[in-house]
Amino acid sequence: MREIDHFIAGESYSSGERSGDVFDPNQGQVQAKVRLGTAADLEKAMDAAKAAQPAWAATNPQRRARIMFKFKELVEAHMDELAHALSLEHGKVIADAKGDVQRGLEVIEFATGIPQALKGEYSMGAGPGIDVYSMRQPLGIGAGITPFNFPAMIPMWMFGMAIACGNAFILKPSERDPTVPIRLAELMKEAGLPDGILNVVHGDKEMVDAILDHPDIKAVSFVGSSDIAQYIYSRGTANNKRVQAFGGAKNHGIVMPDADLDQVVNDLTGAAFGSAGERCMALPVVVPVGEETANALREKLIPAIEKLRVGVSTDPEAHYGPVVTKAHKEKVERYIQMAIDEGSELVVDGRGFKLQGHEEGFFIGPTFFDHVKPDMQTYKEEIFGPVLQMVRAKDFEEAVRLPSEHEYGNGVAIFTRNGHAAREFTARVNVGMVGVNVPIPVPVSYHSFGGWKRSGFGDTNQYGMEGMKFWTKNKIVTQRWPDGSASGENAFVIPTFA
Repeated sequence: MREIDHFIAGESYSSGERSGDVFDPNQGQVQAKVRLGTAADLEKAMDAAKAAQPAWAATNPQRRARIMFKFKELVEAHMDELAHALSLEHGKVIADAKGDVQRGLEVIEFATGIPQALKGEYSMGAGPGIDVYSMRQPLGIGAGITPFNFPAMIPMWMFGMAIACGNAFILKPSERDPTVPIRLAELMKEAGLPDGILNVVHGDKEMVDAILDHPDIKAVSFVGSSDIAQYIYSRGTANNKRVQAFGGAKNHGIVMPDADLDQVVNDLTGAAFGSAGERCMALPVVVPVGEETANALREKLIPAIEKLRVGVSTDPEAHYGPVVTKAHKEKVERYIQMAIDEGSELVVDGRGFKLQGHEEGFFIGPTFFDHVKPDMQTYKEEIFGPVLQMVRAKDFEEAVRLPSEHEYGNGVAIFTRNGHAAREFTARVNVGMVGVNVPIPVPVSYHSFGGWKRSGFGDTNQYGMEGMKFWTKNKIVTQRWPDGSASGENAFVIPTFA
């Protein structure tokens, strides 16, 4: 049985007896054991980080950027290896796994420009002989707690920015698919990153709490479910840490009567069922405006959904593969039954799907509900599986109100040819990320990612300039070089620079 250990101070590190199962979701069998660490393991990683960070912070930003350039080259050279390893632990198909890696690399590309991003501001002559300037300095040691659904992208979102800014970093990836995060750390070392700057520790709640309580960890970034995000934000901030914690989602796709329905169906099937729906930016709720639009969309959706191919993650013809664990499969199926019990119309039922030769795999067929109502629990909660729900809106105002009043506010999309409707919608909707004829509006790396309401806790977003600000502290210097005449008559008056 393959064992997956921590990565501390540039090498594999094992200790303790506790471990967790890492499944092959295609077969439904355990393929590896991952070590579950303790506070003592975190302390070893912290010792390595504290020893290495001062010299790394003193390394000029251009040299730090060169390591990011080299890391990017190495990840691209190992793309197939990383995608297959990711696919075999998570279950997403190879093409989607490559997309996972690539979207992380986009943030690494932004991090290669860190010398420009870190430049401060300068005001000459702010007062008589007085200049004022600012500088961005690293916090010291940061930590990231990442989810199973993007084991390459989200770690790179976090450690790429934090390390480029001069920090050391502790990564606690999901214990469900930990191989790729370890491999990324190895490639960072190969790229020239000093030992101790990027450490990977595995674990469950015990390790999470140790991170949140450690006095030398200055900032924590998290992506996962909303309940855990709120817990991490509360406990982390109570311990005087900076925390950005991004949670769940219930993203809506608004379909206006003038939308290109063929394009909508193509986008919806990919956004709702891609990666088996295990994306915080998936599109699990479609909101057609008007009964005529709803009926026409439904007529086109049903055959498109029925044509979707569910297969093993290495099948190049498969649209999506299995969900990550048996427990998650059972959870999604409970939600399907709950939706039936609540009165939704089950149009396409994905339960009971079996793949020949992989009967124990964690597969769920695509599922589609119509006539879902906003007061239903299955509408209010995140299902995180290959389930699409249709909520019919009578008019544009209701279509704006539905995502705006939902407790989640991660992403939303509107499909329309009407520029006025799109402009009005984007201005008014109470959601953090908006797509116009774009079903999954994850921003490019030089903007930033962040949801609203229970989708995001904290006031700073991921990556981009927002990420640079999160992983640094701003120092303002007011300086005067005396000319030798010091009367001192105003020494007890606050400077006004008049």
